[in-house]
Amino acid sequence: MYRGGPYRVQRPLDADPCYRRRPVCHVLIIEDEPLVAMNIEMILADAGATSFSFAATEDEAVEMAHQHHPTLITSDVKLENGCGPAAVARILDALGPTPVIFITASPDECDPCHASAKILVKPVTDDAVTQAFHQLVRL
Repeated sequence: MYRGGPYRVQRPLDADPCYRRRPVCHVLIIEDEPLVAMNIEMILADAGATSFSFAATEDEAVEMAHQHHPTLITSDVKLENGCGPAAVARILDALGPTPVIFITASPDECDPCHASAKILVKPVTDDAVTQAFHQLVRL
């Protein structure tokens, strides 16, 4: 019995009545530890985020935000050059209100952190990140 193979004709996803287009949700991840950034990306992709930009420094974060306006920002506090809260403040000043999740091992140093930002303390669980994401972003 034939079960498909390399010659099987595939319909485009949008031709499938069961396919639903998800709204675009672009996340800027400001994190100087690559493995942590990749973990945050995987968690948020599973939660519904559709695209990502990454920055390891304050200036890089601001540049990335100007290149692609984020739907959500996640940020560590301490970066290899600059600090996450300062990057977020610069981004919000330039682009306007944007939901923010600070994911940090040093929450006491989260200054200036906006009152509306969620602060998660490392080590953080996948569920905590997912819950914060769904509280801040409506898909």
